[in-house]
Amino acid sequence: MKIKITSNEFNPWSSLQDYEKKLISQHGKSGAIATFVGTMRDYNEGDSVEAMFLEHYPGMTENYLEKISQTALKRWDILDTLIIHRVGEIQPAETIVLVAAWAGHRTPAFEACRFLIEELKFKAPFWKRETLSNDKGERWVEKNTH
Repeated sequence: MKIKITSNEFNPWSSLQDYEKKLISQHGKSGAIATFVGTMRDYNEGDSVEAMFLEHYPGMTENYLEKISQTALKRWDILDTLIIHRVGEIQPAETIVLVAAWAGHRTPAFEACRFLIEELKFKAPFWKRETLSNDKGERWVEKNTH
């Protein structure tokens, strides 16, 4: 299980590959890897968005992500999880989040991955401030989309 919060851009596919190399103890056991990659859109709630600043509560956020990862490991027959999440200034098309779950079979991998991203999106202590296009200023995002 790995949790990482970063203010740096990251390539989700390279990150996934790097982490898999460290899973030597699971070599040959995984028949499925379910992943979710979230990127920043250039629109929200009918407005064009130039950038987003993503804040978090250090320590609390990592603890929450560890908690949901532990829950997934107990609830489904999965081998491991990975969550990488960006904070700070983010531009459209940049990766915000990578969630992955390894399992012997696809069903538990899919279910665990979906659980992780849904819990993260709706309950983890992250806050988004958008910079709107056309000099419309900034706003805090009050709700998450599905």
